[in-house]
Amino acid sequence: MLQVSGLAAQYGRARILEDVGLTVGAGEVVVLLGRNGAGKSTTMKAIMGLVPPCAGRVRFRGQEIAGRAPFEIARLGLGYVPEERRIFSELTVMENLEVGRRPAPPGLRAWTPERLFALFPSLGAMRGRPGGRMSGGEQQMLTIARTLMGNPRLVLLDEPSEGLAPVVVERMAEAILALKAEGLSILLSEQNLHFARAVGDRATIIEKGRIRWEGGMAALMQDAAVREQYLSV
Repeated sequence: MLQVSGLAAQYGRARILEDVGLTVGAGEVVVLLGRNGAGKSTTMKAIMGLVPPCAGRVRFRGQEIAGRAPFEIARLGLGYVPEERRIFSELTVMENLEVGRRPAPPGLRAWTPERLFALFPSLGAMRGRPGGRMSGGEQQMLTIARTLMGNPRLVLLDEPSEGLAPVVVERMAEAILALKAEGLSILLSEQNLHFARAVGDRATIIEKGRIRWEGGMAALMQDAAVREQYLSV
């Protein structure tokens, strides 16, 4: 579904990513793990075209997308949920969802508000509430729901559990597993190892802009030395 190889990106003269490579298969949840500043968000933005890569290849469903504009990448079926959420605070839940609406491609079951309210029941109870009057967890759910209204085949989720209460994190994990059951592919960046373990099939660890480890989530949980070297605070 997604193949990244030799990806490099920089801000001005500061090189942030170097030779990053990862893959995401159909219906798979891959977790990009790393400490703060490791390069997780920049990797997401470089894949999405928000930070133009200065080297490397990004192939989505067989098409080269490196160097394309973000709106072109989105139209190919790649969704992006930024860490900052970026909901429209003056618009209601329903209006935010309508902003994200795009027709479903052939063979893909379209996401509708009713399907999304089944996934995120709390949103269904506040259809007319402005986004600015919602809690952080509710805004995170709305951001994911708005992205799904675009009917993507793969979603990039940047730090979805950050700053959320434990009970909301648990609901978020349940939602991600439900999306996986629907056949959606997900690349998820995280620092919360417990959350990553609950939802991920495979893990990719990034440190100082380079990939340091890749493998199954079960293998990572059995390797205390790797976790201590790259993920401990």
